[in-house]
Amino acid sequence: MADKKVVFIAFAIEDENQRNLLKGQSLNTKSPFEYVDMSVKEAYISEWKEKVRTRIKRSDGVIVLVSKNSLTSTGQKWEIQCAREENKKILGIYAYTNDRTNIEGVNTKVWTWDNIATFIDSL
Repeated sequence: MADKKVVFIAFAIEDENQRNLLKGQSLNTKSPFEYVDMSVKEAYISEWKEKVRTRIKRSDGVIVLVSKNSLTSTGQKWEIQCAREENKKILGIYAYTNDRTNIEGVNTKVWTWDNIATFIDSL
């Protein structure tokens, strides 16, 4: 297997449990990526933005956990904007089976290991 890919996970704080599930899934499989956790509740502090931008810059790609909470999450919106500014590949993953919220400009797929692995392999 090639070197591990560094993947930044962008999520609404209300979806932290889903982020934890993704983290667990990555730890319990032969995951081809390293997980970057930048979860903080202070989404407005410039120091937070600088840290996030630095981590997004060193990431190979960004996975966005998409849910209805994404529509009101200013921190997640900023992370997506930052990823675009840094020309990172972005994959949206539906955080819940019964929530098909769409974020404009984010290609979102069903949460399957195959969908995640295909994205990571493309990085």
